[in-house]
Amino acid sequence: MKMEISEQIKNHRMQLQLSQEVLAKRIYVSRQTISNWENEKSYPDIHSLLLLSNLFGVPVDELIKGDLKKMKQEINQEEVNAFNRQGNIFSALVIASILTFVPLLVWKGMLGLVLWLPLY
Repeated sequence: MKMEISEQIKNHRMQLQLSQEVLAKRIYVSRQTISNWENEKSYPDIHSLLLLSNLFGVPVDELIKGDLKKMKQEINQEEVNAFNRQGNIFSALVIASILTFVPLLVWKGMLGLVLWLPLY
């Protein structure tokens, strides 16, 4: 049975009978951070995972094993989003360079060509 990291953190915290605030103090984060982890709004960083692992007495991979696939998907999605954003910027610049060539050339003559070259 696959268990999410949020569930792992909450289950281990409950087993140790720790409140979110006490756990947060022990691993040097805010109570809101613990809440965000347990509600799947964010993931712990490496340092926090090591502290949680030590406090709970379990290996790090046991804490995250169920979430590795999900984390990979999120990282891959971020890369796709960044690529799409860069592609949109590039497309806008190509279109702008095409659309401004003739007006600049007509409006300013050879000076328009000089102004257009950096855009291109």
